Amino acid sequence: MRVLIDIGHPAHVHFFRRPIGILREHGHEILITSRLKEIAGDLLDAYGMEHVTLSKEGGKSGLLGELLIRDFRLSRVVHKWRPDVMAAIGGIFIAHAGTLGRVPSLVFYDTENARLQNLLTYPLATRVIVPRCYSGWTPKGRTLRYPGYHELSYLRPPHFSAQREVALANGVVSDRPTYLVRLVAWKANHDVGEHGLSHEAVRGIVRRLGSYGEVLISAESSLPDDLESFRYKGDPAMIHHVMAYCAGFFGESATMASECAVLGVPAVYAANTGRGYTDEQETRYGLVHNARSLDEDTLRMALDWLLSFPEGRGQLLRQKLLIDTCDVSAFAVSAIESRGQMGSPLAVSV
Repeated sequence: MRVLIDIGHPAHVHFFRRPIGILREHGHEILITSRLKEIAGDLLDAYGMEHVTLSKEGGKSGLLGELLIRDFRLSRVVHKWRPDVMAAIGGIFIAHAGTLGRVPSLVFYDTENARLQNLLTYPLATRVIVPRCYSGWTPKGRTLRYPGYHELSYLRPPHFSAQREVALANGVVSDRPTYLVRLVAWKANHDVGEHGLSHEAVRGIVRRLGSYGEVLISAESSLPDDLESFRYKGDPAMIHHVMAYCAGFFGESATMASECAVLGVPAVYAANTGRGYTDEQETRYGLVHNARSLDEDTLRMALDWLLSFPEGRGQLLRQKLLIDTCDVSAFAVSAIESRGQMGSPLAVSV
C-alpha cells in the first residue's frame, strides 16, 4: 500500500515517526511531504526521514497564499504518485487534495479552537480522528475517538525512555530543580485573535521560578536582552529528555504542556483558550493547571500550584494516565492500514 504522510509542524514529526517506521516494517511504501515550520524540516533530516518540501510557513503570500499554493502542489503530487491513503495532523491540505484526487484522507486532530481550519477540513475529510476528550464539532458518521493524546504516540513507554545524561548535557542542572518555560510566536491559524504573556509577565515568572531553581526558556521568537541568557541552547531533538527531568513546566504551548503531563511532570498551560486534552489532564489526572487568564493574580496562583506540587506525585499520576490510555502509535497504524475503516475496540465511531 502507498501511504502519503503530510507534515506541517515539528510536533507532527514526533507523532508520525514511530507509525511511519511500523508501516515500513509492514511493507508499505511511504512518501512524506513537508511544510517548513520552525524546526520541522530539521527534525525530519535529523531522523533520516526523506521528505518533499511543498511550502514554507506563511511565506511572502501569507497563510491564505500558502494554502492555495500548497493545495496545488500537493494535488500534483497525489496525481503523480497515486497514494492509497493519506494521513496528517490538522489535515487541511490532504482533505482538499484527497477530495480532488479521490484518495482517502485521515485527519488526526486535537485542537478545538482552530475553527476556520476545521471548517475547511472536516467536511472534506474521509475520517476525522480525535481523542476521547475532544470537545469541538466533528462530522457525524465520519469521526473516530480513542483514549489518549497525540503525545503518547512518541512518549509512551517503551517507545521513549528519558536519559538523565542527555538531559544534563542539554541544560538540566543536577544540584537544584530545573523549570522549563515555553513561549510561542502566535502565528498558527488557531492563534488568530490570541496573544501571549507580556515580557513583564515572563520576567515575573522567571524571577519566581529562578528563586527555586534553574530556568530554561524555549522561545519561537526573539527575547528581550535580559531574558536571552535563559534561552534553551540544547539540541531541539533532545527536548523531551530535558522535559522528563524538569521539576515543572510553565508555558503557552498546549502540546508541550501535554508532553510534560504524559511524562509525569506538572505543567501550567497559560492561554486564554484551552484544549480538551489539557482540560482532561487537569480534571482526571491533576498533572496540568490551566491558567485561562493572563492577569497577575491568575499567573501567581498558577505558579503557587506548580511550586507546591509534591515531589514524586507526578509519576504516580502518570501511571494512572498510562493505564487509562492506549498505544496511540499502534492505533494510528491500524487506522491508516484500514484506511479509517477500523474494527479496533479502542476506536468509537461517531
